[in-house]
Amino acid sequence: MRLRFMLSLPLVAVCFTAAGSSVQTTGPGEQGSVPVFKAESHAVVVDVVVTKGDEAVTGLHKQDFQVLEDGKSVTVDFFEEHTAKTLPPGAVPPLVKMPPNVYTNVPPAPESDSVNVLLLDTLNTDRPDQAYVHQQMINFLKTMQPGLRVAVFVLGSKLRMVQGFTTDSSVLRDAINDKKNGISMEADTSVTRSLQDKLDDIEDKGRLATMQMGAEGLAALGAWQANFAGYQSDQRVAMTLEALNYLGRYLAGVPGRKNLIWFSSSFPVTIFPNAKGKQPFAEIREYSAALKETADMLTVSKVAVYPIGAEGMMVQHLLESSVAGPTDVEGGEVNSRSGAIPPTRPVEFMTPYTNENAARADKIMAMEQLAADTGGKAFYNTNDLNAAMMHAMQNGAHYYTLVYTPTNKKMDGAYRKIEVKTTAGKYNLAYRRGYNADDTLTADTKLETDPLHALLMRGMPSSTQVLYGVRVEPANPQPAAGTGHAGKNVKLAGPLIRCTIDFLIQSRDLQLSTDTNGNRRGHVQIELVAYDRDGKALNWTGSTANLNLKPASFDSIEKSGLRAHMEIDLPKGDAWLATGVYDWNTSKAGTLEIPLNSLKAESAAK
Repeated sequence: MRLRFMLSLPLVAVCFTAAGSSVQTTGPGEQGSVPVFKAESHAVVVDVVVTKGDEAVTGLHKQDFQVLEDGKSVTVDFFEEHTAKTLPPGAVPPLVKMPPNVYTNVPPAPESDSVNVLLLDTLNTDRPDQAYVHQQMINFLKTMQPGLRVAVFVLGSKLRMVQGFTTDSSVLRDAINDKKNGISMEADTSVTRSLQDKLDDIEDKGRLATMQMGAEGLAALGAWQANFAGYQSDQRVAMTLEALNYLGRYLAGVPGRKNLIWFSSSFPVTIFPNAKGKQPFAEIREYSAALKETADMLTVSKVAVYPIGAEGMMVQHLLESSVAGPTDVEGGEVNSRSGAIPPTRPVEFMTPYTNENAARADKIMAMEQLAADTGGKAFYNTNDLNAAMMHAMQNGAHYYTLVYTPTNKKMDGAYRKIEVKTTAGKYNLAYRRGYNADDTLTADTKLETDPLHALLMRGMPSSTQVLYGVRVEPANPQPAAGTGHAGKNVKLAGPLIRCTIDFLIQSRDLQLSTDTNGNRRGHVQIELVAYDRDGKALNWTGSTANLNLKPASFDSIEKSGLRAHMEIDLPKGDAWLATGVYDWNTSKAGTLEIPLNSLKAESAAK
């Protein structure tokens, strides 16, 4: 695909070559003289939220903190304070309405140094609680502060993105309410179907044992049901870990702090060792590796977990009018939500109550540990989930970043405990309490031949270091049958629509060096990636332009901006087009994701 940079002058559009300047394009992997840097370090990054009561503490300095690793003091090499940049609703006037099919990555309000992920966990949440969380999300988005960057995910049998990062609350509301891809209140039947064969086998064997052995058969049926409950619990743990791991990998490309606001009726996993130094599920071989990998990904990606109890106020279910109380008669029913087999021996009258209280206490402990280990905060026993969401985002928007080099250089996989103290004042500190010293934590960063790759994943937040506008339209006329494809997906098939994409890049965001002849030189890369609803790449294209601009051309670009034209073929149907601009001289990027459902409908009508 040929990348053409064009300059708009009064009444004419002149190619750079015609204006006495040159543009040389190279594809990925052919960067020529573009420098590639490789740096390696073993630094530990700790984000610390400091509060007094519910208020953020501002204005602290490097000397106000003391950091210890495994009880030994370490030197803070880097220190930075991040402040919330949100504004009250109505304080920011809306952007001027763009012409049809024209979009921009210019932010409507100052953006915070943190992003927020709303995760509704339908895998571990009762259906009535799902509906409650859904409504609370909608209420929150009606008054969401400008500048907050939010994405929405749902965890069922797999993790699914509902809406990628955006500061537009109306876009988030529409995505959540979308009947096709939004948050559905239906139970997650896919998990049930995947386990149905196992359940049928358990019930068949249990019934057979009951008929053959009477009371012993009943006990056998109870044992089989207990095995199924354990199997189902194992599956939920595995699916939850897989989802958290994916989120960690996905968020690794997003700069700054990531606040994961996790709504669930139960939290089946904890990530790091508990206070006694024991790794949860360590005795179960299949969990240990997954837990460690997930912990490493959340650490590298700077993800802080804010668990929120989806059930609201915690109540005694055994006291509800629809639930009969337990009896202490042999063989009497014990009514609970677990559907347990009726007991065959006397039970203590208070056992169901104490069991429910113990389960509630275990849930709170799991939530507190998840929050404390990752630097977040737990919210439970409250019906105001709206306030909990706002508190979580505000809590995670103001933080201090401390970076230190550990004195223990061994990457032996052992857990290293982190302790942060303030040298003056009594404050509440929330921060990641430790990390696993694995090789995966080694910061091996470099400018690769495709630096935009991670930023152009489906649903990523817009990068605004380089600002631009882009117009996306169906090509007119469409190419004749048999014309070669536009784009680099050689397997692209089916009825296609050719789209034209025109960029107008703000020149002051680009850094162009000056040679001895007064010409301006630079390296600018532009990429396009189109995705379907599930995040599968449909087609992609891009190239790097080596700019060599004579003074007159540069003066015109400063006034009108840098223009570029690209084309790409897409199959009919909904699609999302990720666009990106990267300046090799400054390592700064601009990105923007554009929904193409309305464009595709328009093009099909033509």
